[in-house]
Amino acid sequence: MRELASGEAERIDLAMRDDYEPFFAFARATGLRLRECFLSWPEVDWDSREIIKTGKGGRRITIPLTSTVRDILWPLRGHHATQVFTFVAKRTIGEYVEGRRYPITYGGLKSQWRCLRKRAGVEGFRFHDFRHDFGSKLLRETQNLKLVQRAMNHASITTTTRYAHVLDDGSGARTLPAVPE
Repeated sequence: MRELASGEAERIDLAMRDDYEPFFAFARATGLRLRECFLSWPEVDWDSREIIKTGKGGRRITIPLTSTVRDILWPLRGHHATQVFTFVAKRTIGEYVEGRRYPITYGGLKSQWRCLRKRAGVEGFRFHDFRHDFGSKLLRETQNLKLVQRAMNHASITTTTRYAHVLDDGSGARTLPAVPE
């Protein structure tokens, strides 16, 4: 598992295209898997303050619409009729017309991520590592495995205990927090 090292987040932010920034901000703020980050507007329920979608294994997942997540999503309304995250075509190619918005696709995001890492000079950090970064920081902050399990939509607490390395005290001894029932 890999967390962002000192200065890497800032280099990524500086190298980021403005139109892709909300997607990456959302991934960082939620710790969702890459495929779970692709949102459609019907999945966003402003009234109940949650996002409801299908996650890994076909399980229904609920993501709280925290103030941070709301601040990321709110300005995106009106960019596209059905998809939340869009990009602006930089030039006209095929069906893409320069200056128009289009939904971010899985393939396009993967390509953008490779370019972004290169521009930022960040090596050995996969997109999925944003998830590890989120889980590690949340556990370090809260020391609550059950909370991290729920936040990361892990089916089993055993999966979440892989993040326990962040609780090392420097002596090699690890203190695992109690898991509330």
